[in-house]
Order: sequence, then structure tokens, then C-alpha cells
Amino acid sequence: MTDLHPFIAGLPKAELHVHHVGSASPRIVSELAARHPDSKVPTDPEALADYFTFTDFAHFIEVYLSVVDLVRTPEDVRLLTFEVARDMARQNIRYAELTVTPYSSTRRGIDERAFMAAIEDARKAAEAEFGTVLRWCFDIPGEAGLESAAETARLATTDGIRPEGLVSFGLGGPEIGVPRPQFKPYFDRARAAGLHSVPHAGETTGPETVWDALRELGAERIGHGTSSVRDPELLACLAEHRIALEVCPTSNIATRAVATLDEHPIRAMVDAGVLVTVNSDDPPMFGTDLNTEYAVAARLLGLDERGVAALAKNAVEASFLDPAGKERLAAEIDTYTEDWLAR
Repeated sequence: MTDLHPFIAGLPKAELHVHHVGSASPRIVSELAARHPDSKVPTDPEALADYFTFTDFAHFIEVYLSVVDLVRTPEDVRLLTFEVARDMARQNIRYAELTVTPYSSTRRGIDERAFMAAIEDARKAAEAEFGTVLRWCFDIPGEAGLESAAETARLATTDGIRPEGLVSFGLGGPEIGVPRPQFKPYFDRARAAGLHSVPHAGETTGPETVWDALRELGAERIGHGTSSVRDPELLACLAEHRIALEVCPTSNIATRAVATLDEHPIRAMVDAGVLVTVNSDDPPMFGTDLNTEYAVAARLLGLDERGVAALAKNAVEASFLDPAGKERLAAEIDTYTEDWLAR
């Protein structure tokens, strides 16, 4: 096959499943660790590669939360957010819906209004400097229980606190032992406030978790949804209603949700007609980025340049961009692809 890496590197892209703290580069993580020397997170960027080697999903959550603990002040929040946008811009990511977990910060003592001001200031500065448009998904950290759900819903729906860039409401963290139906009242509240529903489901549990996300939480997209391929009826439902799966191949391997890349179910998802988007999840923690994930998906799906461009347009379709923004970004992808192929 043609080496698609140069084409992918220049391709305008949208990303729909990528976590705020989980996107911190080794440089930023080490800087935050140096600011807070009581943390066990290494201050040496090279040592972070070993630190970010996970034995299973539970270990990943443990490490992830240790990095979350480095974000302790509004200045930390602003630095992290702006630098994540810088890294996205380097990959030609034009639009990203960044999953933010405000509860993790407010319960550590960061003033809620200062937190919102920090992410919004970084968002506006990043769009002005890099041209990358950021929007927020506020997610419930499932491991923290219903208290975190109530707090996240309050922050996401209260006028004067809810940030301008917020578009959706999610649910992350472990799935095992964290049933989705208990979060229905909080998703109902968020949806009534005009937010889109985008919970994680079916990453480390079976298809029934995805059904719960659809039926109880009104999911419009599914984070991961890896186990959906075990239920043909579920795949047909997802395909019929154009409910996108936010697929993160390297993440699934790193957390042991899938054994090997060659066993990844992305091909079965596409063959079933499901709207598949490709995403990086927590890229530095998994030693990847969005460009790499596109290359992985292209290999698994046997795609050429036009196929990769179509995959990029899936993300535009499944995004919560306004119609004019979708049209512009889709046209930019088409123009780039035709110019590339005409060389």
C-alpha cells in the first residue's frame, strides 16, 4: 500500500473522543509534576513512557487519576488546555470536542468559575492563534458515583457557570460495576438544557451497556462501543439511526479492551454500516496521536487516500458543529484530497 502518513499529516480533521487531562503531552505533564513535587508522577518526560505502561484498565484509571491530581490551580488548567490545542493544531485538527471532567478539579478546590474562565480563555486564545476550534463535553467520572453526576449536571446546566463552548454531556471512567441507568436523571437534565448525550459504553463490558446508553441516556454517539459487534441487532440499530461510534484503536489495545490490533472490531463495525469515527482518546498516555490512529485505521480497513478522507468526513458528520461549519470543514477535506491526488 501507498504510505499514507504524509497525506494524513496534512489532512484537515475533526476529533470527537479525546480527554482534556489525558491529552497532556509528556512536556506538559512533567512541567505540572515539577510544580507539584508531592506527586508520584515522574518529572522526567522520558520516564513517563514507562509510567504510562498499563497492565489493565483499572491500572490505567489509577495512573490517569494521578495525572488529574496535577491540575490544581486555574493556571494549571489554562496551561494544559492551551497546550493541548497547540498539539492538535500541529496535526491539522481543525475542530475538537474535548472531554472535560470539571468535578475532578472542583473537588480538589479549584473555584468553579475560575475553572470555567480558564478553559474558555484558553479556547478563545487557541482559536485566535492556531485556528483550532474547541468545544467541550463535560463528563461524569463514573468511579466517583452519583455525587459527581449531580455536580457535573449542575455545572453543565446552571446559567452563569456553564461555559459558552459546552456542547455535550458524557460519562467516563470504569464501566464494570458502574451501571448506566443510574445516571439517567442527570442526562435527562443535561439534554433538557440542550446538551447532546455522548456516554462511554461497551468498552470493557458487553453490548448491554451500549443498549443502556441508548435507551436510558439517550445517547447520540457512543464512546468506544467496542463490544457492539457481538450483537447484530445493536449494530443494525446504530447503523439505521446513524449513531456514531467513537473508535480509539490504540487506546483499546493499551487498556487491554482488545487483545491485538489485528483483532480490533473496526472492520466489523464498518461492514455493518455503522458510522465510525477515529479518535485518540488519551494520546500521550497511549503513545499515539490522531494522525497515527488514522494510519492504523487505514491499515485495518484497507483504505486509500479517498477512503481516509471519507473517514475524516465521518467525524465532521457526527460532530456537533453547526451546519455551516460542517459544510466548510467537509469542503476543506475534499479540496485537500483532490489537490493531493492531482499532484
